[in-house]
Amino acid sequence: MPDTAAEKLKASGWTIVDTTGFISLVGPLWQRVVDGVHEYALIAQDKHHNRRGLVQGGLLMTFADRTCGMTARFVSGRPTLATVQLDTHFVDSGKIGEVLLSKPRVVRATRSLIFVTTEVTATDRCIATASGVFKVLKNDT
Repeated sequence: MPDTAAEKLKASGWTIVDTTGFISLVGPLWQRVVDGVHEYALIAQDKHHNRRGLVQGGLLMTFADRTCGMTARFVSGRPTLATVQLDTHFVDSGKIGEVLLSKPRVVRATRSLIFVTTEVTATDRCIATASGVFKVLKNDT
């Protein structure tokens, strides 16, 4: 299933995000920009299942954190930010094989903090919602 989903994403203009570290263990993470809006996708694979065989909540939190953080980084123009707070609400179960989507939206940006929200969806179902606060770091540390 993931290969078919990956081919569909490629055909729709998605590209894989170049990642290292922890997120590379979770991904691949996909991205595209449509009408100036950054969109992110992740294909729920078998490695993402919980004991019930559904998508693990920690994956949803990681996906929301990374996509909101990437959007905050884009808005700030700074390469390094830190998550100060992330509130997540699990709304429905994600299934292995589904394509998870996140379209983060900046609620407010100051010089030092960026407030971002997103909905993680699968097909047309809301799976989770998340709101995060990201700190713009000085000297990129």
